[in-house]
Amino acid sequence: MSSILDIDLDYFNLVNAPMHRLKELLRWGKQPIAFAVERHHDALRRWRGMVERGLISAPKHILHVDEHHDMMDERPVPNIANMMYHALWTWPTCRAHWLVEQPIDSPCMWLSDETWKRFSGRFSMGPQIPDEWPEPDLISVCTSPEFVRARLRQSLMGLVKKHTRRPSKALGRTGNR
Repeated sequence: MSSILDIDLDYFNLVNAPMHRLKELLRWGKQPIAFAVERHHDALRRWRGMVERGLISAPKHILHVDEHHDMMDERPVPNIANMMYHALWTWPTCRAHWLVEQPIDSPCMWLSDETWKRFSGRFSMGPQIPDEWPEPDLISVCTSPEFVRARLRQSLMGLVKKHTRRPSKALGRTGNR
């Protein structure tokens, strides 16, 4: 089972010293960014494809670094508001930790009682990476251009590009940059 570090650049809107924080996360991850996408549900699509092709195993852990928990509805088609709902539904043994400085709400407000009961034991949130959390096997980035101030996004993307692996035949293209 693999571990994914899932970074959405909108997380850095409310963080002090965003460049320093991104560097800390990438240093903790100890590997290059596999790909970057603009819309978060495209990262989910890429993870699923990588699992299907045997490039990674089904994720056991997803560290979701984001301003939002992305479990705002249970619609059958993944979108930017529900991609973590779909990740937890797709991989029923996967745990997710929403790394967030100040949560704006909770998924329990958006999901049915039955779904929240199914997910709540596998979902945590807080400003620190849990001590027992494994280092990632894969790092992906969502640029969220409509949710990140242009100047901040430009600075963060400079660092993202420096830490993104080159395209390879094994992993395919490195995403929408």
